[in-house]
Amino acid sequence: MYNYRYPYYPNDESYYRQQQLISDIEKAINGQYSAISCYERLARMAPTMTEREQIQEIRQDEVRHYQQFVAIYANLTGKQPQPKIVEECPNNYLEGLEFALQDEQKTTDFYLNISDEATTPQIKRTFRRAAADEQNHAVWFLYYYVKNR
Repeated sequence: MYNYRYPYYPNDESYYRQQQLISDIEKAINGQYSAISCYERLARMAPTMTEREQIQEIRQDEVRHYQQFVAIYANLTGKQPQPKIVEECPNNYLEGLEFALQDEQKTTDFYLNISDEATTPQIKRTFRRAAADEQNHAVWFLYYYVKNR
């Protein structure tokens, strides 16, 4: 008799950890998808070309994160995610900056948690780097928020 075991047997703790990782990455994809849309709107509302360019640069970081997370998700699941907007961006520039600042701060912690829980070096690196970028974005949004108050 063969003692064969499927890689992710439903009672196996690693199966549940893998499912949680996939769920977290899906949440991260939706967050990035939402941020990309929001930061495009914020850039259009920016009062100066300098602010507009910086917000567009932040948006490009979000696009890069989105693409990296989609690749990880596809590698883990064998399928493409179906991203959706999960947070509505305010229509007022100052409120949008505050919203973005708070979101970037929360996202930093979320990405660090994913990095800590991940078991592969590539996923750990990707989310740790994304967390550092998010923290940097928060500083920029805070600067513009204080400047425009």
